[in-house]
Amino acid sequence: MDISRKQELSDIATKIRMGALDCVYGANSGHPGGSLSIADIMAYLYFEKMNIDPKDPKKADRDRFVLSKGHTCPALYATLANRGFFSTDLLKTFRHTDSILQGHPDMKYIPGVDMSTGSLGLGVSAACGMAKSAKISGDSYRVYSVLGDGELEEGQVWEAAMFAGHYKLNNLTIFVDFNGLQIDGDITKVMNPTPIDDKFRAFNWNVIVIDGHNFDEIEAAVKNAESSDKPTAVIAKCVKGKGVSFMENQASWHGTAPTKEQYEDAQAQLKAVLGGNN
Repeated sequence: MDISRKQELSDIATKIRMGALDCVYGANSGHPGGSLSIADIMAYLYFEKMNIDPKDPKKADRDRFVLSKGHTCPALYATLANRGFFSTDLLKTFRHTDSILQGHPDMKYIPGVDMSTGSLGLGVSAACGMAKSAKISGDSYRVYSVLGDGELEEGQVWEAAMFAGHYKLNNLTIFVDFNGLQIDGDITKVMNPTPIDDKFRAFNWNVIVIDGHNFDEIEAAVKNAESSDKPTAVIAKCVKGKGVSFMENQASWHGTAPTKEQYEDAQAQLKAVLGGNN
């Protein structure tokens, strides 16, 4: 990937982070930390890789995306808005009573959402079903899903992993947001899911470990997945709260809304890096 394209994707990821903060600040509730950590992955998938059409959100041959850690939907909503599925003006209505943008993704009302998610482990299970369906019907679409590392503490995730490995769902690629923190703190102290890579290998997955904020590594992982005969788990080492100095690597920002002063500071920090002006 050339330097100019990486800068474009970096700017898109920054706008996704800014939009996610618009959501959480406008609602005075939500989950900023994990939304900021996945912005680079979301930017790559939606603006570089996936076969999608904002004018035809339900087209049959589209690639599917499932946000398994549904509480970080501010990142998904900001991605969809910037991609043209709906107006960015809607982001500030997040969690408002009359808004389509509620606290977890809703496939019934939100253009571009392929699966309603919220209960952890449910999303990746649905993604497995989508991938298996494509195999049965002979369709060529691919399925992508993003999970949280704390989400791996749910047993349903490993049932899904066993299913995907058994049926060799090589049209399925998942990204684990390995930022090391969940609502109660360090994942290794709450309920240690590591070593994550070895666990997925044991379920017969193709496993790749990357820097989740490096577009070259994200792209290489996606291309590797396309040539594998197994489902692929990309273990993306990410920074919770990425891009906002006072939020980075702080579990307290898992589900906390910023004050007016914090919001303005965060947006100023993000705006400052647009166009590579950092």
